[in-house]
Amino acid sequence: MPKAFYGDYLANTINPLVPLFVILLREAMFMATETRVEIISVGNELLIGKILNTNAQFLAKRATMLGMKITRVTTIADSVDEIAKTFLEALQRKPRFVIITGGLGPTFDDMTLEGVAKALNRRLEVNAEALGMVKERYDSYVQTKNDQTLELTPPRVKMATIPEKTEPIRNPVGTAPAVRVIVGKTVVFLLPGVPREMEAIFEETIAPLLNRASTGSAFHEDSIYVSEIMESTIAPLIDNVMHSNPSVYIKSHPKGAESKPSIEIHFSITAAETEKAKEKLQAAKEQLSRLITENSGKINGTQSN
Repeated sequence: MPKAFYGDYLANTINPLVPLFVILLREAMFMATETRVEIISVGNELLIGKILNTNAQFLAKRATMLGMKITRVTTIADSVDEIAKTFLEALQRKPRFVIITGGLGPTFDDMTLEGVAKALNRRLEVNAEALGMVKERYDSYVQTKNDQTLELTPPRVKMATIPEKTEPIRNPVGTAPAVRVIVGKTVVFLLPGVPREMEAIFEETIAPLLNRASTGSAFHEDSIYVSEIMESTIAPLIDNVMHSNPSVYIKSHPKGAESKPSIEIHFSITAAETEKAKEKLQAAKEQLSRLITENSGKINGTQSN
């Protein structure tokens, strides 16, 4: 068989794999340089669409901005078995952090603490420090309303009943303490599902820890807005630019129909040096903008963050 045939065969075989190779290379770089985080959201109300999962969105955005790599977001039911199973599966993937939200309250269907205890094969116990946090909060409610003392009823004590060998974390704006536990090299946080409480605990306790764990890395992003070119036409252009700029992740977000395209193209990078990160984003943005223009597309604007 002629050598030309082999050359054509290899070219036709390898060229379609180039985008896949770029993606795999990028993911390998991220795995090596970024700290992985998994988020688990607990709540039947999320699964039936009663409320939006704004907690996961907040955590993913804030953790990403702090230089973390969010590898998985999972939403599960208020079920001890489901919580235990999902938590163990997350631990097997060995992320640096697991953040679980929801299910720490006083009602019968708040089952996260029990599920985590089951997964770790640990007893649930009334934690004296956590109970002190709960009592202090109810005492403050009494003072505010000038009422009599509030009894620590079983539902209230339930919020201080946590797995043994775990650490309660003060809730600065609510009643139920958060909980921290270290399993191997994974740090696990259990946070209340009330968004205001979850956000306050995250900013006060978790964000500083993530910032230190990122070893100075931070997330940088930029966007361009284009029209008059279909996403299917842009796709191979993005592949080419990512091949030239493997540390930059590029994602298209269509805002209109394919027949009348309006597309945001988002560029992102996680890096320790801000100026170099901005330079790499700018190089990728300029290269793709030029290719889009050459293919009859129109650049309508940019947005830097």
